[in-house]
Amino acid sequence: MTGRIALALMLLLGGLVKTAQGAEHDVEVVAAAAIVSNAVAVTRDVHYGEARLQTLDVYRPAHATAHAPLIMMVHGGGWRFGDKAMARMVESKVARWVPRGFVLVSMNYGLLPETPVARQIDDVAHALAYVQHHASEWGGDGTEVVLMGHSAGAHLVAMLGASPTRASAAGARPWLGTIVLDSAALDVPLIMQRRHMRLYDPAFGSDPAQWRALSPSDALEKSAPPLLVVCSTSRPDDSCAQAHAFVARAKSLGIRANVHEEALTHGEINFTLGVPGAHTDAVEAFMATLDANLRQLLQAKP
Repeated sequence: MTGRIALALMLLLGGLVKTAQGAEHDVEVVAAAAIVSNAVAVTRDVHYGEARLQTLDVYRPAHATAHAPLIMMVHGGGWRFGDKAMARMVESKVARWVPRGFVLVSMNYGLLPETPVARQIDDVAHALAYVQHHASEWGGDGTEVVLMGHSAGAHLVAMLGASPTRASAAGARPWLGTIVLDSAALDVPLIMQRRHMRLYDPAFGSDPAQWRALSPSDALEKSAPPLLVVCSTSRPDDSCAQAHAFVARAKSLGIRANVHEEALTHGEINFTLGVPGAHTDAVEAFMATLDANLRQLLQAKP
């Protein structure tokens, strides 16, 4: 990997990160003490598969719960870096939602170059199925799952959100909705046919058939659950244009989908989610439309 690609990833992620492989790339992995309080309990490194990176961390209310809704978070990192325990990704979300009665699951998945993007999508699908089937062990309700991802993770959840058939093939059941946090890879053929960042080449290759197979816009199915696509208006590669085109295509198929534009950087869209403000309010407003239980918990004070 070139230094330019690594630098691009640093700028996109907008913070410090430690790779799941353990190599340091100015990336900070959260320590348990940083976010686990009297209100939050955590179970780390739960395996949803046999591979080393097929693991997840579960943050749940410390008091006994039943039928809690779950948020499953998929990290970014250019399909090559990142970790489920990155502090700037996890802290604000855990602090906001777990004391309100949610279970937050943060997952790892195989990374490039060992794991191609198609298999990364399948990792997320298998993790979703595992979370749904094991939710009751953590006081959760497997029928009430919100799928969320940022950057490369946003692309992965957008693929499943667009094509629930792919998730069901891995054993997943329908989930409530999908939140896509600032992906600029919603129309892969479009980006690959024009000038683009080098990090897309190892992710998507040079075959137009593969571009279509890995493109959320091309994967959309009428059975897709509700979608919220958040985009940064400050990105030079204009992720909002793709967000609007993706949502327009989804709506043409009868899918409930919306775009939320934010005047935040790519990284800020991730690590400020959960911090009180317009960004968090917009995401929670979408979540509240998905289920009465979610709406009640979001309206209640922790």
